[in-house]
Amino acid sequence: MVVRNLALMLVFSSLLPGFLQAEEVDQTVAWFHGQPSSFGGYSFFAPGRSSTTYLVDEIGRVVHSWPSAFNPGNAAYLLEGGEILRAARIPGNLPISAGGVGGRVERIAWDGTLLWEFEYSSNLVQHHHDVEQLPNGNVLLIAWELKTEAEALAAGRDPSMLNDNELWPDHIIEIDPTGNSGGIIRWEWHAWDHLIQELDPTRDNFGVVADHPEKIHLNYDEGSPNADWLHFNSVDYNAELDQIIVSVPTFAEVWIIDHSTTTAEAAGSTGGTSGRGGDLLYRWGNPRAYQAGTIADQVFFFQHDAEWISPGLPGEGNVIVFNNGVNRPGGNASSADEFIPPIDANGDYILTPGFAYGPSDLEWTYMAPDPGDLYGRILGGVQRLSNGNTFICDGAHGIFLEVTEAAEEAWRYVNPVGPGGPYNQGETVPSSPNASDNTVFRVHRFDASAPQLAGLDLTPGDPIEGYPTLGDFDSSGAILMSDHDCFSAVFTGPCPTAPCPDTIYGSAMAFYGDFDSDGDVDCDDWDTFVSVWDGPPTTPPDLAACSSSGEPEFIRGDSNQDGTINIADVVTILGYLFQGQGAACLLSNDSNDDESIDISDAIALLSLLFGGGTTLPPPYPDCGTDGTPGSGLSCVTLPVCP
Repeated sequence: MVVRNLALMLVFSSLLPGFLQAEEVDQTVAWFHGQPSSFGGYSFFAPGRSSTTYLVDEIGRVVHSWPSAFNPGNAAYLLEGGEILRAARIPGNLPISAGGVGGRVERIAWDGTLLWEFEYSSNLVQHHHDVEQLPNGNVLLIAWELKTEAEALAAGRDPSMLNDNELWPDHIIEIDPTGNSGGIIRWEWHAWDHLIQELDPTRDNFGVVADHPEKIHLNYDEGSPNADWLHFNSVDYNAELDQIIVSVPTFAEVWIIDHSTTTAEAAGSTGGTSGRGGDLLYRWGNPRAYQAGTIADQVFFFQHDAEWISPGLPGEGNVIVFNNGVNRPGGNASSADEFIPPIDANGDYILTPGFAYGPSDLEWTYMAPDPGDLYGRILGGVQRLSNGNTFICDGAHGIFLEVTEAAEEAWRYVNPVGPGGPYNQGETVPSSPNASDNTVFRVHRFDASAPQLAGLDLTPGDPIEGYPTLGDFDSSGAILMSDHDCFSAVFTGPCPTAPCPDTIYGSAMAFYGDFDSDGDVDCDDWDTFVSVWDGPPTTPPDLAACSSSGEPEFIRGDSNQDGTINIADVVTILGYLFQGQGAACLLSNDSNDDESIDISDAIALLSLLFGGGTTLPPPYPDCGTDGTPGSGLSCVTLPVCP
């Protein structure tokens, strides 16, 4: 019977995320919940409307921050030794400017010292979106370059696709940093060198698009007619292959090119390890862009952040992408998509002439259970973690999600920083149809042993978001009955071992109730809450767990205090034991009345529910007081036992 009950317990423990979401009634930002399946660790991100870059722990406390004089433009990376490489946005009206504009790159030390800066911004060129540090210390930048109307027409651009009377094709440069400022361009690649068009037969780039998937269709009719017609929004480097992958959202594709070329070879179709110069080695996501498919074959819809999964991680060598899902058939919805580029024994990407590049299917994908619940019109990122989970950034709304391979949400956080600085908890984040004011380009997760953090002081401080008046959960300016209800909801009781080695909160809302900042919300905090009570009534209603008068009433086994005993009560016990979730009445969790809370209490309930077990010790099945007092287990009498 014990074996059977343990099996049942394991089955129902898989339901924990659904039953044990943290109290979120009034929460708007920061850490919402974490499950045992979470990777944990530290999250690194640069809020889109702030000049500060943050590292926070798994419950949202600031571990470190880096100052800058500039807002991001847009990517930020944590390097070994706690340095950061950060794209920055040059303020003002730049000659070439669209979504994602930057213009500046800076390297900042752990102590905030500016170590290096580089600007790539003029009337002719403009850095935007992303950067990538190479193993040799050089830095890749993606940038626009100006082509006049005359140059565009001379290349065979359809005049009806020149809305802005100029074009800004993308190019990539490799910078060798020099000193504290500036750098030397060691390598470059230009999309403009690899065009094909079917409009003007007098041009050298005239040809049949379908016969040349290695070329870029200058007049792709489903692309953008605007100057920013490619809009590269990410760049990643694979050291083993010496190749670069870029995300091209207006073509709904990712492209791979050879980095082993010289600059001269990168401008042509020969040379480099591949022997194909700077032509596209591989492309995927939308075969319509090279006349090898239909709308039914399109996978990506204005995607961001195409990157190879790093060596040593589950899925290593595969490509993972944040697929924004803009105008996706079936409705706007974002997803994290993983696929495997097909490569032959010689290391070449496989393509059958006349057909599209493979694969035919995704290797793995995540979409929210209600697809519209995860949708970012702009921005976004993905990262594969070492435990097999995937870290997702809905950048348009500053939402960070960690999901398991089985598509279960393991952790959630919402960026609490907007253009005016950190929000107070409970404050509504303003939003527009495209995005909220707390955008984030991308987020990365690290554990304490990562080379980026090894040996550094990771002592957490306060959370980023504000808690202006402890106890005032709804920020009404007075501590009233609504705050009493919230305090009861986040009440955890004392840590199993005091002092708390870490917090046992269920969500960031508990920061409002932890007056003594010791990691739990217990009777000491209740005493302080009572002392700052505004009312009415004159004194707050009794919190039985912290009252010296009378005995609390409860139903044994009714762990969630909803008046009935069912599988949700088993889940509540498991959440208390294994997730650090709070419990209003620990006495009701003590199903077998052995004066402690452990796995045997979950087993006792499973036996009652599914194994024909005997009745529980009193008080059961009706409300009553503990017949064997003295355990020290706390309990708040809730309305189920009036």
